[in-house]
Amino acid sequence: MVAPEPGDARLTTRVSGLDHEGRPVEIAVVNERPLTIYLNSQEIVTVMTIGDRPDELAVGYLLNQNMLRPDDRLTGIDYDDDLEVVVVRTERATNYEEKLKKKIRTSGCAVGTVFGDLMEKIEGVVLPGTEVHTAWLYALSKRINTTPSLYLEAGAIHGCVLCQGDRPLVYMEDVGRHNAVDKIAGWMFLNRVSADDKLFYTTGRLTSEMVIKTVQMGIPALVSRSGFTAWGVDLARQAGLTLIGRMKGKRFVVLAGEQRLVWDADPARVEDEDSRSRRKASVTEDA
Repeated sequence: MVAPEPGDARLTTRVSGLDHEGRPVEIAVVNERPLTIYLNSQEIVTVMTIGDRPDELAVGYLLNQNMLRPDDRLTGIDYDDDLEVVVVRTERATNYEEKLKKKIRTSGCAVGTVFGDLMEKIEGVVLPGTEVHTAWLYALSKRINTTPSLYLEAGAIHGCVLCQGDRPLVYMEDVGRHNAVDKIAGWMFLNRVSADDKLFYTTGRLTSEMVIKTVQMGIPALVSRSGFTAWGVDLARQAGLTLIGRMKGKRFVVLAGEQRLVWDADPARVEDEDSRSRRKASVTEDA
């Protein structure tokens, strides 16, 4: 599995303070850095990120904004750590001046944005009919929530995981869930990984943005420990996406695409979550 690297000293800073009893403490806090993304010679956006995997983040962001096409050929990705800039270069000439004028702020952490027409990512989409076994959901929930992560090290972060069957393949984290999903989209594009038999797992809310990006990636199922927004559910039903939320211990709720589910696990035989492995979204319903 491509996994988080909680020991990477570049991603956190040690900060001193006082605890609830006035005693000195020192904790790790997540770093937050700007990254400006260019497509060829055009500046597209500056995102706030923890600073890892800039190539995947830039490519995935451009894909999920419909600025890169699935068949685009990349001629280079240039990252300058000092300037905090990444430039994605393509054979195809690009100019998105008009599209950049139409920006929609989303409900994602760190203020996500979507450019252009939202519905162009939903209309006419046909997602694969890949089965989703409930036994896989329980196995994935346990494995993901016991994997060493930056969240467990410092908190204040979201995770997204690309899965196949009951196996996590790629686990990305960032201050905003939209960044984490973009990193996975970029990883899939750069490694030519098919979405047909995959499942997408996130620790954050199932918002319209998360649904749109999952559909854009061609993944047929989206699972979260947290809750739903009404528009997220509506879009998932329109696109035929399997949408599963509130996945904690033996419980979950499916609000769209239930026809893909294979009910092959007995919830009575599933253990409740150990409190030591609970994540933020297990405590706060819609974190």
